[in-house]
Amino acid sequence: MAKNIEPKLRKIGDYLKLEDDAVFTIPEYQRAYSWGTENCDKLWQDINDFVASDSKDRYFFGTIIVNCQNDDTKYGLIDGQQRTTTFLLLLKALLVRINVAIGKTASDEESEGLCRGLKERRRRIMGILYRAETEDIPDTPEFEKDAAIYKDAVILENYSINERYKTELETILRSTDYVSAETSVVKIPYKQKENKYTNFFRNFKFFYEKIGELSESELNSIAKAITDNCEVIEIKSWQVEQAITMFNSLNSDGLPLYDSDIISAKLYAEAEAQGKGKEFTELWKEFSDLTNDLKVMGVASIDSILMQQMYYTRAFNKETLSEGGSINVTTPGLRRYFTEINKDLIKHPVELTTGMINLAKIWKKVSEYPITQVLFKFNENTKLFLAGYFYRFDEKDITEDTIKELLESMLRLFTILELVDTGYSSKNFKTFLFGEEVKLVDSSVSMDDIKKDFDSHLKANWNREAIKDAIKDYDGHMLVYLNEYLFAKEKGLSFALGNKYDIEHIMPASGSNLQEIRKDAEITSEEEFRGIVNKLGNKILLEERINRAIGNEWFRTKVSTKLEDKTGYVDSTYPLAKELVSKYRNDSKPYWKKADINSATERAAERIAAFIFD
Repeated sequence: MAKNIEPKLRKIGDYLKLEDDAVFTIPEYQRAYSWGTENCDKLWQDINDFVASDSKDRYFFGTIIVNCQNDDTKYGLIDGQQRTTTFLLLLKALLVRINVAIGKTASDEESEGLCRGLKERRRRIMGILYRAETEDIPDTPEFEKDAAIYKDAVILENYSINERYKTELETILRSTDYVSAETSVVKIPYKQKENKYTNFFRNFKFFYEKIGELSESELNSIAKAITDNCEVIEIKSWQVEQAITMFNSLNSDGLPLYDSDIISAKLYAEAEAQGKGKEFTELWKEFSDLTNDLKVMGVASIDSILMQQMYYTRAFNKETLSEGGSINVTTPGLRRYFTEINKDLIKHPVELTTGMINLAKIWKKVSEYPITQVLFKFNENTKLFLAGYFYRFDEKDITEDTIKELLESMLRLFTILELVDTGYSSKNFKTFLFGEEVKLVDSSVSMDDIKKDFDSHLKANWNREAIKDAIKDYDGHMLVYLNEYLFAKEKGLSFALGNKYDIEHIMPASGSNLQEIRKDAEITSEEEFRGIVNKLGNKILLEERINRAIGNEWFRTKVSTKLEDKTGYVDSTYPLAKELVSKYRNDSKPYWKKADINSATERAAERIAAFIFD
């Protein structure tokens, strides 16, 4: 029989204490456990302040939404998984410390009452974490009996397709003490020190160490306060859509609800209603894994792919064009678009996710292309419009040649943006791109036509010589990447941005030899030096290890083969560094002068201006 929503104010200890056949669950669409020690520190401070205040009231920790399933044996945590998981870790840390404290106070007659209180806290917590009956819990800690109780209990099952460490909480709860927990938990490969542990163990360790600072009496007081004097409002629902609607509007766990959390919840609910829940879950897990990889690479996240999907859909449906043909650049919120404006997207969860998986695979592929790596340095907004074009293709059909003309067209436009005072939101950038995206998503419009639009737009709105002058005055870093890429293209050389690199000043901008270096460069004043040292012609890309090795050395040292055990430009793979070595390495005493910087800047300005306009 269908039930109504059931809100109830409950003590933390009562909320967490489940019946024998009940279990908390983390639904498939939920985010991973993401609370860090900063969240735990705030929670701990709140509890400590509450206990110190000696208040007769109870402390409130917000609202938790539970979706009841399987005859009320499965409690799906729609909103509250972060707090629930954290409270379980906190209780386990309390239990470990209480077990030790009981051993310290048991033989002290003056502490008889305290010891009795600690034993009561021990029974209370073990009853919560392991659903153990009072008569089955030894009066004092006994390793074998305790281990047997810990072993069989599972209080929370994690089905989240976003969680990589589903069994980590269970591992910690089943451990007999801190050392056995630390030994048993996951150690993340290639991570160092605390970073090698998951959020689960780091937070457990945080509480364990904080509790270790307390006296036995303080430990007893805070354990009682947490289980019996802290409360939540538990809202039970028996309809998943109803629960998700509340999840959409409430956020009481201290973390912002990402748009992707809301949208994935809606998609999952729709897939379940269509009988495609399992298919959707598998697809969303694949999508989540892909975007996790893209996030590490700095390319995209779930939210950014959803944003690209929205831009694509709006352009495809011509929602950005008014009836009179004018372009509307106002963009709705991501959550509002998917859940209110265009609900039809939610009605096709499998198809939508399949399309976004293809897009994520394309991003993974094209992010390796040198031109894409250079473009990414300029402006994140480029991705919103590139994605519209990518939707024309299956990932296997994408090559660098397939998209190179569009990437270069985008790069020309955003190079201009780097050089002029006008911002992205002006009609020459944002409005132009919104209008052009309608063509980008339309497979009947050729790349030649799109390129002609960019050519015409650039030449109609900016003057070649004015832009060239702006390049000669430019003292930022973005054009250094472009200059390297274009020089490599000009010379037919390979170019890859790599992972660890620096912007190198050929003539150092600082250092102990600065006066002598300036004199060698024929620079007469500090003012003249400051005006020339950051010009584009004085900057190149250089591997981090090489740059750190040569520091602020003289030019002749940088282009020489070796300096004792140090390395120089000769070991670089970047094209301009190699060009300098080729040009100067045979000179007995080469100099890098003011005239060289001006000449290199002039060549760079002509190279980039030609790229933009010619």
